[in-house]
Amino acid sequence: MGIEFVTNWQKFYNENILGYFKSLQENPYQLVSLILDIAIVGFLLYYCLRIVKESRAWQLIKGIALLIIATWVSDLLNLRILNSILSTIMNFGVIAILIIFQPELRRGLEQLGTNKFTKFFGITKDLETRTKEDVYKIVIATMELAKQKTGALIVIERDIKIQDIISRGIEINSEVSPQLLVNIFVPNTPLHDGAVIISNNKIAAAACVLPLADDKNIAKELGTRHRAAVGASRESDAIVIVVSEETGKVSVAKDGTLIADVREDVLKRILINNVVTKRFTNSNNQKSRMNKIKQNIRKIKKEINQNINKENESKKE
Repeated sequence: MGIEFVTNWQKFYNENILGYFKSLQENPYQLVSLILDIAIVGFLLYYCLRIVKESRAWQLIKGIALLIIATWVSDLLNLRILNSILSTIMNFGVIAILIIFQPELRRGLEQLGTNKFTKFFGITKDLETRTKEDVYKIVIATMELAKQKTGALIVIERDIKIQDIISRGIEINSEVSPQLLVNIFVPNTPLHDGAVIISNNKIAAAACVLPLADDKNIAKELGTRHRAAVGASRESDAIVIVVSEETGKVSVAKDGTLIADVREDVLKRILINNVVTKRFTNSNNQKSRMNKIKQNIRKIKKEINQNINKENESKKE
């Protein structure tokens, strides 16, 4: 048994491992494909294990791994009866795995379509489209809160960061969702008292305390929420949406000014113009300006090199 094991191992080593390294010596370019192959397989294994580890299938995966190792060892030791039994189990095991792991496989494929991995290939939505969708979700939530006469304060961060306000609230770090926004402001719940901050296309925090405006020009009938909205819009360039608890009317604070009793279409227009259009138009303009500067630098370098070459040629003459 021991001699047969050594013989099988030497045969396996000479034909597979040693043979592969010899082929690498003959064709070094195969090393690039080997590194790429290992990197891709390693990434896929890590991704699959991460998905499975979060589910109940983790214990089953360990059992399958043990079964694979046992099949390989039985073949190596030439344990024919055990190997034939394990091989049969492995053949039928593929179908069993598909049935057992059907929910996990479906969830994994769904995540693959929405994961950061797809961003590498440019498949996911661009930031501008996501921001527009977030604006529509915020408008839907605002109008639902207004219909229910539920008081609300929604702050949309723009260029000036308001991390100091976010840090004083309860961290949420969730995708923008109309249902979540409405649910946060339900009366007598832990997070309803205060403002929700939306930052970097996420609901960053809730129950945040905003600075109050002490302006005497603000109408006395306006409550604390409206003063907080004006105060926050003065200290930063944030857009603040207020829903009145008494009347259900929607107001928008921008640059220290309160726009009262805003309709749905007007609210949508204000947010699109100030949150989407200005943001991405400015970034596109900056990119085009940077490209022009780079082009001008290249032209200047080219002209300098041409002048140097002309001077060198004239000196040689």
